[in-house]
Amino acid sequence: MIEIKTQFDPNLRKIITRKKQVAVIPIGSIEQHGPHLPVSTDTDIVTEVSKQICGKNGYVLLPTVSYGVSFEHAPFFNLSLRKNTLENILIDLCISLLENKIKTVFIINGHHGNQNSIRNIDKKLRKITKNKLKVFPFSYWHYMGQDFDHAGFVETSLMLAISNNVKMNLAKKGLVTDKMTKQEIKKIGKLANKSFPKATKNGIWGDPTKATKKDGQMILAEIVENLGEKCQTCLTGHSSKFHQ
Repeated sequence: MIEIKTQFDPNLRKIITRKKQVAVIPIGSIEQHGPHLPVSTDTDIVTEVSKQICGKNGYVLLPTVSYGVSFEHAPFFNLSLRKNTLENILIDLCISLLENKIKTVFIINGHHGNQNSIRNIDKKLRKITKNKLKVFPFSYWHYMGQDFDHAGFVETSLMLAISNNVKMNLAKKGLVTDKMTKQEIKKIGKLANKSFPKATKNGIWGDPTKATKKDGQMILAEIVENLGEKCQTCLTGHSSKFHQ
């Protein structure tokens, strides 16, 4: 793995020109994750996922874009970018990578609210760069067997696996959808996209109280293996069972 922020210019330029490099841009958020997880949770998780994928495959790792589109969490704490702002940041970064002779980019997303900013960004950049740049946007939770949550079992387990900044004594059950119909879940999901606190009063989607470090390690390993395989598939052109 080549971590951009630790490199020095002369060495970095040699590394880039020595062979065709592939870059990874992780994107996260700064927003509430209940009383037991830090506001950096999405950023922390996607950074670790990206580091491990880059380490296994020798990709170039960019510093994480730590801010995302999180307005839906108000009045809980959030530091948010507008959809178009995040999209423009990513477009500028990708064009800058192309100018530095890097022609393949994976954008790895760690926050649900960022999805509209990365949707079709690959097509837009192909048009802007006249097909000189290949960009592949992914959201990491599509590559695990567990259902996605927010500060629930999955995210809390992942944070226990990668961070000491978790206060399990403050963990409380939030919105649990186990007994809901698919239609009910879809309806409350739409509400959460507009106002997360209206969907779940304590800002948690799921139940973090049973989360463990061991579960987090297993989920993280699954994500890294599956998403890493998907990235390699994009480079080789072979089909994969995984989806974006």
